[in-house]
This record gives sequence, structure tokens and C-alpha cells, in this order.
Amino acid sequence: MTMRDTDRALVQAATAVAKLRCRSENHTVAAAVRSVDGRVFTGVNVYHFTGGPCAEIVALGAAATQGAGELETIVAVGDRGRGVLAPCGRCRQVLRDYFPSIRVVVGPPEALRVARIDDLLPDTYVWADHQLPTPVVPTPTPVVPTPRP
Repeated sequence: MTMRDTDRALVQAATAVAKLRCRSENHTVAAAVRSVDGRVFTGVNVYHFTGGPCAEIVALGAAATQGAGELETIVAVGDRGRGVLAPCGRCRQVLRDYFPSIRVVVGPPEALRVARIDDLLPDTYVWADHQLPTPVVPTPTPVVPTPRP
């Protein structure tokens, strides 16, 4: 898919956060995500030897915290001018599970493009448990003992 002006603005937003907030080994990637209503939410990764969250996951959490509904497009940018970074496998799966129609900005600086998450994670496992309706549990009928004569 071709880049739109709003996609370029999203890359600029993530790049600005990377320059401003990614100044240590604990924060090396910034992400920006846009909701369908046009709001932009950002986040940075939280590096930890136990596998802290990626910037994309932090940005999703920021969007949820601020009441964003459906998300439209996401991008991650590396520190020190590394440019746009494709999401890791774990992030691809999370994005696919929660936002199956989300668009992802990927590619080298001279050839940025937008891909659907399905294109980045074909033939994926579908985590349907959270999409199933909550089962209706029947209320048990109380058993009233019959008094003995």
C-alpha cells in the first residue's frame, strides 16, 4: 500500500519521540499508533533482561488508557537514526489478535510502505478465546427440602 500524508505524520511523531525519549539503553525504540478518529498515541520500549514490553505494546496500552477504540495504523522507529523498524513476531501476533485490520508502516527510509498485519503474519494462529461471547451460566434452581412429617 502507498503511504498517505497521515502515515508520514505518524512516522514523524514516532521519530520525534525516539529523539526525545530514547536516550538510554532502557529505551531504544519509539512507536506511534493512530486511531480511526485520528488521535495519535506514542510509547517507548522498556528494555529489561526478562523481556520488557516493546514500544508497540506500550503505545497500544497508552491508546487504551486514553479511551481509543479501533486503531488504524502503527509504526516503530529506532533510536540513533535507525529509522522505521518492523514489529517483532510477538508484536505482530498481538496486533493481529486485537486489531486484525491494522496497517503497519515498514521498509527502508527510501521505500517506506504500509502493509496489512495479515501480510506481515500470514497463516497466523488465531487466538479466538477473547473473541468468544461470554457463556451464559444458568442460575441454579434452589432446592428446598421437603419437611418430614
